[in-house]
Amino acid sequence: MKSIMQSTKECFVTHSTANLHKHHIFYGSNRKKSEQYGCYVYLVPELHNMSDMGVHFNKGFDLWLKRLCQGEFEKTHTRQEFMKIFGKNYL
Repeated sequence: MKSIMQSTKECFVTHSTANLHKHHIFYGSNRKKSEQYGCYVYLVPELHNMSDMGVHFNKGFDLWLKRLCQGEFEKTHTRQEFMKIFGKNYL
């Protein structure tokens, strides 16, 4: 499924198109569900997992993406559906 967060393959933050990493917003046990429902963005390596600023090391950045994604998801689904699928409400 295509990303519900962005329509072009570019870094969600910097808009760079070089050397992108695909970040599943709900990772771990929810990684496959993120893929299934389009809950992912593209990030440059430094914003993914190659620096302290990366989403995997920056809780504020991680939470920001989760909240944005839940908001996008809820444009076509209910909050109850979101919570049933992903197990938590981030809003």
